[in-house]
Amino acid sequence: MKTILQAENLTKVYRVGSMDVHALRGVSLDLAEGEFLAIMGPSGCGKSTLLHLLGGLLTPTSGRLVIDGEDMTAASDAKRTDIRRRKIGFVFQRFNLFPTLTAEGNLRLAESIYAGGGNEKENGERRREVLSLLQLENKMHHKPLELSGGEQQRVALARAVVTRPAIILADEPTGNLDARTGEAVGALFVSLARSRGAITIIATHNEQLARACDRVLLLSDGRLREGET
Repeated sequence: MKTILQAENLTKVYRVGSMDVHALRGVSLDLAEGEFLAIMGPSGCGKSTLLHLLGGLLTPTSGRLVIDGEDMTAASDAKRTDIRRRKIGFVFQRFNLFPTLTAEGNLRLAESIYAGGGNEKENGERRREVLSLLQLENKMHHKPLELSGGEQQRVALARAVVTRPAIILADEPTGNLDARTGEAVGALFVSLARSRGAITIIATHNEQLARACDRVLLLSDGRLREGET
């Protein structure tokens, strides 16, 4: 399998007043297409920081990140933005949907930003397919405030995958949902992500969601180690 993501000895140090806070202390990962990974650890251990580094939203203090052969750490800001748009889909805990757009409108916006537009007929078919897989076919024309929390998160999942990114990064995708809804959304997310064949990395406290992944890594004291749930 082709290696898509290579992280080499990533560190991240934040300056807080007169102190250096080491969020990550030399994280390395090699992931091939189709791999499904969960990252677990206590709140504040650096899971979100790691995802933001892997997605190019943050710059590491040191180390190297290569996405599908392109060196993110050596790239300019404009180049990193371009790689992120073409290669990476994000799912955030707080949904981050545009409130004035419908579910389909949020997907259309993602296509225009992250996929550069493309063929509208093909895009429309893909939007309908993804929304159907997430059981949202009857909610396409609803705005976020007209949807439940679980439905909003499913729209956020659809937005992340509709552009067919090589990498999907999800930061606590069930964290704002009640247990029952979180279980249902998590199962749909796993099914959808696997059908796309992308690398999927989930930062989560949800042990059931983690068990559905190929591997579980534990983040503690800024370092990753193999774990199990």
